[in-house]
Amino acid sequence: MSSQAGPVNTPAATGELPRVRDVQTRRNAELALLGFAMALVAAYSATIQLTMFDTITGNFWVPAAVLSVLFLGLHLVVRYAAPYADPALIPAVALLNGIGVGFLRRLDLAEAPAAERLNYPIFAGTGGRQLAWTLISVVLAAVVLMIVKDHRAISRYAYTLGLGGIVLVLIPALLPRSLSEINGAKLWIKFGSFSIQPGEFAKLALLAFFAYYLVRKREVLSLASRRVLGVDFPRGRDLGPVLAVWAVSLLVLIFEKDLGTSLLYFGMFVVTLYIATERVSWLIIGLLLFFGGAYSAYLLGASVGGPFANFYDRAQIWLDPFSDPYLRGYQLVQSLLGLGSGGLFGAGPGGGQPTKIPEVHNDFIFAGLGEEIGLFGLSALLIIYLLIVQRGLRAGLAVRDSFGKLLAGGLAFTLALQVFVIVGGISRLIPLTGQTTPFLSAGGSSLMANWMLIAVVLRVSDAARRPVDASVSARPSGSSASAPAQLHGAPTEVIKP
Repeated sequence: MSSQAGPVNTPAATGELPRVRDVQTRRNAELALLGFAMALVAAYSATIQLTMFDTITGNFWVPAAVLSVLFLGLHLVVRYAAPYADPALIPAVALLNGIGVGFLRRLDLAEAPAAERLNYPIFAGTGGRQLAWTLISVVLAAVVLMIVKDHRAISRYAYTLGLGGIVLVLIPALLPRSLSEINGAKLWIKFGSFSIQPGEFAKLALLAFFAYYLVRKREVLSLASRRVLGVDFPRGRDLGPVLAVWAVSLLVLIFEKDLGTSLLYFGMFVVTLYIATERVSWLIIGLLLFFGGAYSAYLLGASVGGPFANFYDRAQIWLDPFSDPYLRGYQLVQSLLGLGSGGLFGAGPGGGQPTKIPEVHNDFIFAGLGEEIGLFGLSALLIIYLLIVQRGLRAGLAVRDSFGKLLAGGLAFTLALQVFVIVGGISRLIPLTGQTTPFLSAGGSSLMANWMLIAVVLRVSDAARRPVDASVSARPSGSSASAPAQLHGAPTEVIKP
């Protein structure tokens, strides 16, 4: 016997969206990875106490538990607001953030009076403040995800963000030293005991503007005038934007006295330009401009001093820190000794003497960690950073629109460049800078800005990984005849007259 086949109720025929399954969104995988990351943070805290006190107190798990609640809340927001986002991003960042909080609390325990160490309050000291900043940063990242429903909406405010970024960069340079200078770099706005680093937020605003500008000017900037040694170089008239950003980066180097920030701003523009045009010549031109400008500043600092003197001093310390190991070169010497004494495996969490390194809670936290977790531990942290950067670049490659590609690629490279600048400084690869290690160093400005960066990458990743059927709903029956009709979930549409 044969029966007449009835109509097949496919999603395209019924007008219903296909059910979102975790095999596509991978949110359960994210939750499992997040639990594993927080277990590592708790084990790290327990090991610190066991090494320092030969016992484990009953509250060692509290910081990890607080962080777990915060990250679980963010995970729930992502489930609702960006269900297709990359599942590895939040666990990787949470692990770095948790290790940073644990190490800062370890520094607090080392500096506290011996009688108070076992019962040291959870929310006291630098570690307690970092825990509070983590709360604010995670909430801010959740707000960004809830407000920015589509990353392309950011492009509507590109010029406003660009102007705001320039203002944020200029404020510390225009303020007097008493309100902006810390450790020789004018990067801050100080209000009594409170300080904020506006440049951390400026990089996000400027990068959004760069992405929008380069999408509009990509074809013009891709034109070549001549070919030299197999490399196509742009026309001279198209060098204007690069020269303008180069001039701004030199002004940052001169007036804010910080090589790292100058390199960060110029580097993220040149790399975003390379992503947009795929012209290697822009990278060559950018490197020549930056290193030529830095070398000129060094020569001027040696001859005339003035605003170039600070950069000249830092370059001299970088060239030979052991010429004055107890004064000018003390920071870098202690950093190198800490990294060297850590060896391959380190002294163990809580077993080193990181408090001998100046600014170990901030600029030199990587050196302090290196003394206790060794080369293998630092390599693991760098691999986590590499994973975050790789996932950001992957989102940029997969997303469909040009603005999203440049935005995600630029954000991922900015994070990578910041890690390179700070790790290169403490290891004497490049002169020391005032940059912080993302998610590890103490400081609210850096933590908030970098969590905002991750939120935007999550939004782009959600758009890149979202299936077409889940992002475009089928028209129900009775819709207007002129409305586009979806062809069985395919990205093709028929426009009916």
